[in-house]
Order: sequence, then C-alpha cells, then structure tokens
Amino acid sequence: MKHSFWSVTAAAVLLSAPGSVKGAEPDTGAASAYCESTGGKVIDRAPMYGTNGPPSSWLRLTGTRKFCQYTSSKDGSRIHVLLETLWATTPTLAALAYYTPPPVGSGCVGNPASCYCSQLGGSDLFGGINAAGGNWFGRGSQDALLEACILPDMSSIDSWGLAYKSDGTIRGIDLTTVLRYAPPPAATR
Repeated sequence: MKHSFWSVTAAAVLLSAPGSVKGAEPDTGAASAYCESTGGKVIDRAPMYGTNGPPSSWLRLTGTRKFCQYTSSKDGSRIHVLLETLWATTPTLAALAYYTPPPVGSGCVGNPASCYCSQLGGSDLFGGINAAGGNWFGRGSQDALLEACILPDMSSIDSWGLAYKSDGTIRGIDLTTVLRYAPPPAATR
C-alpha cells in the first residue's frame, strides 16, 4: 500500500498525452463557472505571512490564487481545491493524492495535516518551520485562513481535506465527483 501512490503517480505520468508537459493554465472564467456549476464557491485568496500573530502584524505576500470551496450540506465541513487542480484534465499530484491517499506516516509532531502534506512531498508552510505561521487568506470565506498543501507541480488541495481523506473521511464533498481528471480504474482501488 505504501508504494501504490507512487506507482499510480508514475503510471499517470506515463499515460498522459505525449508532449503535454506544460501545466494546466485554465481559463479562469470557465474554471470558475465549472466550480460554481458543481456546487462550489470561488474564493480569491492571498498568501499571508505571520498569521500566528495578530492580524495587524500579517504581511501580505505577492499574488493571489483562486480556490473552489465545497461545503457539505450534511455537516458543514469544507474542502478547498485550487481552480487549476479542479480544472485539469491531466494528472496532478494533488488529484492523485486525493484519489489514492497513502496512509499518514509515523513521526508527525504538531499539526497532523501539515505533516501529512510534507509526507506527500508538498508544503503548506510559509517561511519554513517557524512560529510566525502563514496561510492563504480569503476575505468573506468561512475559513478566512486556509492551509493549502502545494505540491511540486503547483497543484493544491487543502491540507486538512487531504489528511482526513487518508483516513477515509470526506470533508465538503467527495472531490472524485468533480475533479475533471479521471484516473484509470486501477488508480482508485
């Protein structure tokens, strides 16, 4: 089971269309419309450093990203996925980690979702491991601060959504019903 994630990842890369090495650059209008048509809400988020301190001390970093937030009508839980990850029709590391989540490894100290993200090869830390903290800020979102697990291919699903999924718990909605990339049947076992 430990190697199934990497086997699926390697297979997905080999099975992807030849010559398609550039990342998914979505038409943000179409990706946003898709998010909303599948029951999500588009949230513009900005990276903020120092979020463990008072908001007056936060440092806004350059750039913004659009995330699709899905909220469960049953329990109010939420999951957030980067629009590029949601819209991609080719494999992304975040989608593969969601479809075939490896179990949480041992040795996690502190935030289990952040540790799990690191075990997947991603990061949700701003400025390395320090006490300052950092998150993606979304004005008007129920989750003003989001720990987004950014993987090496720049795909992203929120860290808690990935960690819960590794234990079989679905937050928000089951992203397998809305991710445009559909893996080969063997990848979902």
